[in-house]
Amino acid sequence: MRKGIHPENYRIVAFKDMSNDDVFLTKSTADTNETIEVDGVEYPLVKLEISRTSHPYYTGKSKLVDTAGRIDKFKNKYAKFKK
Repeated sequence: MRKGIHPENYRIVAFKDMSNDDVFLTKSTADTNETIEVDGVEYPLVKLEISRTSHPYYTGKSKLVDTAGRIDKFKNKYAKFKK
């Protein structure tokens, strides 16, 4: 491998899924200003919107979106134009 092309700041970083508060540790070079304490040790913190613990593809659960109310509202609004 060529020298000098890979980052030197690999360290253990905590990634926190904000949708379910799951925290996992892995090596990363991600820059962050926040920290979190996990098992008595302080790690740099990267906040995530979604991760493998909350993504519907990996969990097998889909998030329910309240579309029934919107569909009923649409049908009622345009029912007068129905022939």
